[in-house]
Amino acid sequence: MLSGIHVFCFFATCAIVVLGLEVSRLFFRMPVRLVVMLGIAAVGFIAQTLYLWQRLPLVTWHDWFLGSAWVLVAAYLGLAVSRPTTMVGVFLLPIVIALMLVAGVVPRDANFPREQLWGFAHGMMLLLGTVTVSFGFVAGLMYLVQSWRLKHHVSPRAGLKLPSLEWLQAVNKQSLIFSSLFIALGLIAGIILNTIKARQHVGALPWTDSVVVSSAILLVWLLIATAFEWLYKPAQQGRKVAYLTVASFLFLALVVALLVVGGSKHGRTADRRSAVGLWLGAGSPTTAWEAAP
Repeated sequence: MLSGIHVFCFFATCAIVVLGLEVSRLFFRMPVRLVVMLGIAAVGFIAQTLYLWQRLPLVTWHDWFLGSAWVLVAAYLGLAVSRPTTMVGVFLLPIVIALMLVAGVVPRDANFPREQLWGFAHGMMLLLGTVTVSFGFVAGLMYLVQSWRLKHHVSPRAGLKLPSLEWLQAVNKQSLIFSSLFIALGLIAGIILNTIKARQHVGALPWTDSVVVSSAILLVWLLIATAFEWLYKPAQQGRKVAYLTVASFLFLALVVALLVVGGSKHGRTADRRSAVGLWLGAGSPTTAWEAAP
């Protein structure tokens, strides 16, 4: 059975090794490096797929963050095959590793009721919103780096090899649109779910909960950023849209931080112990990793 901390560490180790190989492309050539990177990434991706398959329908925060990492790994594999000369992994894989680490510290007890469609929709839409915001952040960073390189007349063959500015700008624009859509749908589903819980008196969150408020602020920001992108002329977008996608990711990181270590009730374990404490060994490893719902 694919379960427990050993398999989870295997996922993270694969990502770290592939990231190291990606970084090594800056310093020396290796004819078989791309094949090795794709092989290791594919093995980790398959193992992660089997692990998530066992945990369907993915109703916990652990599943949500690990599922987000899974989608980004799939994107990395697709880009590595279709654009083998570019070094997207240098920017994308750190996000994957960060999501895996967060998946390790958040509680594994169910926060989205299995029997309610709105709970499943809430989790899946926020998962897709996390993926699109993260991908937009990566594209925004690459755009800013590539723009700086062109401005300072750095040879495209020197150092980092990145996609064109046109491609990166298109990805930035699409990420703003889709992330706004997914986060909005996720929040609407969450509001409906919380209203149902309040009527049934079964653990509804207060509307002033830090994660609820910060998620609403993130949505407002995404809507403003999307409107900004539509109002500006194409020739004036470029760097401005890249900055907006980077800022959107920082807002998302704030929401995640409040979920993991903040005062929100949205991410607490059933017995109200700190998930971070379990990760550091304050509780039983079996409780932290094996007590899946």
